Amino acid sequence: MITVFGSINLDLVVSVPRLPKAGETVSGPDHQSFAGGKGANQALAACRAGAAVKMVGAVGRDAFARPALANLRDAGIDLSDVRELDGATGLALIGIDPSGENQIIVASGTNARVEAGWLDRRLTDADILMLQGEAPYAEILQAMDVARRAGASVFWNPAPVPAGNPASGLEGVNTLVVNESEAAFLAAGLAIAEGPAAFLDNVVSPSRAVVVTLGAEGVVAARGDERFRFASPAVEAVDTTGAGDAFCGALAAALDLGRPFERALREGVAAGALACTVTGAQSSAPMKADIARLADQIA
Repeated sequence: MITVFGSINLDLVVSVPRLPKAGETVSGPDHQSFAGGKGANQALAACRAGAAVKMVGAVGRDAFARPALANLRDAGIDLSDVRELDGATGLALIGIDPSGENQIIVASGTNARVEAGWLDRRLTDADILMLQGEAPYAEILQAMDVARRAGASVFWNPAPVPAGNPASGLEGVNTLVVNESEAAFLAAGLAIAEGPAAFLDNVVSPSRAVVVTLGAEGVVAARGDERFRFASPAVEAVDTTGAGDAFCGALAAALDLGRPFERALREGVAAGALACTVTGAQSSAPMKADIARLADQIA
């Protein structure tokens, strides 16, 4: 099983002719609301990719809580450890330009008060614990410690990269997934040379696989002495918001289902590409059969 400890948001999305510069207002014709939050996004993506999933997080006692959880509930994800707290459910404000690129502002709300202690006695050595960067860093580190004590595997996508010492978060990670900018941020903190290849060579370890996503260029990865590179299949992108979360969810699901690492990467790349063809961070998460079909075509 995959247990996701992380954020639950409601996303308010506006399509704009171009993304604004600092201090600039750009108007769009309308807005849409979607369930979101990187934790919830990855939970749904992993579930649609075929894994059994439990979500551990928090929502507020407000009108945003129900729609923020609707997709997870409809998918059959275990929500028994999602807490309802005083305060506001997390909210993301997203602008999307015609090419599908986006800008995002997040109000953490109750996501800032999740506690790693909620994971106690919830993990086993057969589980994967998925973590992102929208929960407090101290709680992320404690969650890793809970997973270590339970013998669970830790899958970390530090997006956004938390403030603090990045090395402290790497010690207990079995699968690390970052994009190019996140890799560069971590590399600076670790005094590593720039570039995905240098990052892979310096961060991979016998117990840790490392993946750097490259957007439309695909992915590079390292596990032990093995190196992998896969191009992303060409798609007509309308919204890149959910691509990273779809990649992570599909990769984690494939690993949870016992797929070889190389095949798991292909399924992650396929899911990320498919997610770019649909608007919304969760509504874009593809289904298992569609992922497998596209993954078969990735060389």
